Amino acid sequence: MNLAVQNPPTRLVVGISGASGVIYGARVLDALNDLGVESHLVVTRAALLTLSQETELNPDDLTAKATVLHKLNDVGASIASGSFRSLGMVVAPCSVRTMSEIATGVTSTLLTRAADVVLKERRPLVLMVRETPFHLGHLRTMTALAEMGATIAPPLPAFYSKPASIAEMVDQSVGRALDLFGLDWAPVKRWEGLRGPVTE
Repeated sequence: MNLAVQNPPTRLVVGISGASGVIYGARVLDALNDLGVESHLVVTRAALLTLSQETELNPDDLTAKATVLHKLNDVGASIASGSFRSLGMVVAPCSVRTMSEIATGVTSTLLTRAADVVLKERRPLVLMVRETPFHLGHLRTMTALAEMGATIAPPLPAFYSKPASIAEMVDQSVGRALDLFGLDWAPVKRWEGLRGPVTE
């Protein structure tokens, strides 16, 4: 009998919550398709409202980008169990409400349940938190999540890449988030060191 442990499937859980920046979640799905990574998507109702306000996509356009779509209230879904093997989970964007629910462990939807599962299984959980400015409660919640093993990765623009468009800024943030799962997406522009003379 062969009892060798195989590598986990190349798949990632993707949550999209109702914060501004739903395009980040859409581009995460595009990137995973480019990379041949299986995506398991769960979307909040607020995210679908944001989608209609911020993009030209409709709900079917968004969900068609995923390999597998899970219903928000389906707490019996595969991703609700620790036995479901994955690279981890990214929430893009992550609203303060979603972040707070994950931090308390009192999960009311499949999205936050799946995030809780990823934490308890010690897999990477990346939260692309969208809010500004942060008050002390937000900061304490992020500290608690970091102590629990999550990575807080607000989608902040990197200007060394000299983005020529909002789309390029979005893709840079998405690619850097995927770096945290060991996924190398082509659109990411890497820092190659200082150019030209350096003066003290």
